[in-house]
Amino acid sequence: MTRNLRNQHKRGITLIEMVVTVAIVAIITISITDSVLFFYRANTSSIEQAYQIGSARRGVEFLVRDLREMSHADDGSYPIALMASTSITFYSDTDKDASVEQISYMLTGTTTLTRTVLDATGLPLGYSGVGTTSIVSTYVRNLEEVQPIFRYYDSAGTEITDYSDTGSVRSVTVNMIVNIQPIRQPDEFTLRSSATLRNLRDE
Repeated sequence: MTRNLRNQHKRGITLIEMVVTVAIVAIITISITDSVLFFYRANTSSIEQAYQIGSARRGVEFLVRDLREMSHADDGSYPIALMASTSITFYSDTDKDASVEQISYMLTGTTTLTRTVLDATGLPLGYSGVGTTSIVSTYVRNLEEVQPIFRYYDSAGTEITDYSDTGSVRSVTVNMIVNIQPIRQPDEFTLRSSATLRNLRDE
C-alpha cells in the first residue's frame, strides 16, 4: 500500500495542471510582449517627433533669415509680393550672390509647408517659371488647430489683417504647430519666431 502511494506521487503533474500552467505562462508572455511593443511604439513616436521638430526648427530658422534679408526685387517689385495666414511670397537675396530671389513659403495641401526659390532671369530681369521647391515640414497642424502660420505687424506693432496692405508690414511672426501623430503622445509642439524687416524700417 505504501509503495502504491509513492508511485502515485512520482507520476508528475496531471493534464489539468499542465493546461493551467501553459495558460499562465501564455498570459504572462502576452502581457510582457504587449508592454514591450507599447514601449517600442511610444519610444519610436517620440524619436520621430523629435526628428521632425528639429527639421521644422531648422526650416523656421531659414524662414526668419530669409524674411530679415527681404528687399526690392531685381525687376523693381516691392519686397512683399503676397501674404496670407498660411503663405508668404517675397524677395530676398538669401545666397549673397548679388541677385535677389523670389521666395515663397506656402502650406501645400493641409500639413506640408514648402519653400520655393525662383531666380530672376531674362533681359529685362523678371521672375517666371516654377523655381526650386523644398519641404520645410510635412506635419504642420495649423489648419486643424485653426491657427495662422504667419502674422503681420506695422511699425506701431498693430497686427495687419488686411492681406492686401503689404506696404505697411514691418515685422512678421511665425507660429508653426508640429505633430507627427496627433492620436499619440507626445503632444503638439509649437515653434515660434519673429523677424523685423530691416530693409523696410525707414520706408
